[in-house]
Amino acid sequence: MSITKETLEQHLKDPAIFCCRREKGLVISAADLEDPSLFDDMVDAGLLTLSPEGLRIEQVLGSTLLTDVEALTPITAEVLDKVNDVNSSSEKEKAPVVNESKPIVTTKIGGEGMLHIEIAKADHIEGLKLDLPIGSATTTESFVPAPGAAPAGEKKVIRTLKKKHMKISKVELGDKTSIVDGVLTIDKSVVDKAVLEDPLCKSLALDIIYPDERHQYTETIMDVCPIATKVEGELGEGVTKVADGVVFMLTGVDEDGVQVHEFGSSEGYLDEKMYFGHPGCADENDIIIRCHAVIERLTGMTRPGPFAAHKCQDYVIQTIRDELKKYEGEVIREEICEDVRREGNPRVVLVKEIMGQGAMHDNVICPTEPCGILGGQKNVDCGNVPIVLTPNQVRDGSIHALTCIGPATKEMTRHYIREPLVEGLAADTELDLIGVIFIGSPQVNDEKLWVSERLGSLLESLDCDGCIITTEGFGNNHIDFIQHIGQAGKRGIPVVGVSFCAYQGQLVVGNEYATAMVEENMDKGGFENNVAGCSCVTKEVAARAIQMLKNKMAGVEIKPAPKKWNNDVINANNKLLGLPETVLLDNGTLH
Repeated sequence: MSITKETLEQHLKDPAIFCCRREKGLVISAADLEDPSLFDDMVDAGLLTLSPEGLRIEQVLGSTLLTDVEALTPITAEVLDKVNDVNSSSEKEKAPVVNESKPIVTTKIGGEGMLHIEIAKADHIEGLKLDLPIGSATTTESFVPAPGAAPAGEKKVIRTLKKKHMKISKVELGDKTSIVDGVLTIDKSVVDKAVLEDPLCKSLALDIIYPDERHQYTETIMDVCPIATKVEGELGEGVTKVADGVVFMLTGVDEDGVQVHEFGSSEGYLDEKMYFGHPGCADENDIIIRCHAVIERLTGMTRPGPFAAHKCQDYVIQTIRDELKKYEGEVIREEICEDVRREGNPRVVLVKEIMGQGAMHDNVICPTEPCGILGGQKNVDCGNVPIVLTPNQVRDGSIHALTCIGPATKEMTRHYIREPLVEGLAADTELDLIGVIFIGSPQVNDEKLWVSERLGSLLESLDCDGCIITTEGFGNNHIDFIQHIGQAGKRGIPVVGVSFCAYQGQLVVGNEYATAMVEENMDKGGFENNVAGCSCVTKEVAARAIQMLKNKMAGVEIKPAPKKWNNDVINANNKLLGLPETVLLDNGTLH
């Protein structure tokens, strides 16, 4: 299939290959050349062999053939009357490409009406810095402050949240729940009351796992949940206390011993089945309170069954929250979170697609207590429509994850209270983060489209200059994930997608706007490896996504990703941003 005139400019640096047999005397045009986007498939199928002597498209256009040449043959200098003299840049040709494949160009937008572009120096790229008036680099007019208005990009604090991290150095089971001098004691009989919260929960058991005791068997990990409580104000403002150094881990089976899971489960040795230190997981030195639930047989793949386990665990956590509210012990650190606006900077939103197919795919939004259950609404019951939260509401535990999708790719409750993209976007002084949108992924395709259209209307109403769209899991939810990207793209909103794809989760659908994608995978083979919290948004993923969005908004070209997932591309981008190398797990092995 020959290349089209519309895409010719994108492929001038690509190899020149005849699409069909061409005869002596032909003046070469785009219609004679094969579409470079098909080369990878052709090479894999053995239909095409690229040659180091082959010329680029820009070097052959308008040249005349001196001899007959067969189809799918690289064009070389000896078959042409002339080779176009173009200003080639060997550095540019050798540079890796983004869509998780291009050297990242650092751009700074906003403030003083200037666009600052900085190309990092790499092994084969000389550094470059440019400052341009914004009007010359974009198609929109620069922001002009109204008389008396704050300077462009100046920080305006809307509300403040203080999170006080209270030191917990020891956890034990006893006769009464209390916190004294950093020691958390949990009434061991509380499970007898907690199990009465839902008749589908048949039993509940607690035990304590210290960091040096993790090489022990565990049933599948349903969730990791912080212990946090409001002591002043509502979610997203005031003061929240967080127990530091301890988390709850919910595990579950039904009465027949069937793991409560969907695509993959994480039962096994705990030290091999959780990616400690990732946002949704326990940290390396955390004490884990394991809450094991047994639910009614055959309810593991229904909405009520897994929810019963979460609900009963939350009863236990609430008894600790009540003690934490009045505890005045050692504060490890105070975390100040601000909802801010930076008028004049590019208006951006973060869209997080969450599971909403029903069964065990659900989430609780805006409970009364951080990371809690009571008082919240489930996104499935809300029709999976987009719901806007402030960054502080997200960071204050407005999402309780009920999802039991593949362990590696699911975002557990702890993930949301310290979501790296929320943290990164909120702290970025070059952007104006106007909100975080949570949108469910329905089961039925017609519903997926309907919900996605609502997101498109919302993005348009918010007058966004750019957005990042993420999804947990892969497969079914990739359908609406790509729809969401299309809803933004067709409205002219620069958009970056973030997902686990790699090998097993390769996108089965796409559109013309899915041109800037960031990979989450951390498995060597590119698979769902059943290690809880492995392939999710990390600080490094967030940094690459934010920079890619800046590139996209600044009009910096993002080249197509390689045909096959390649972690070297990701590490090239990490290097250019000064990030640590992404080290992949070999066959799901952590050690």
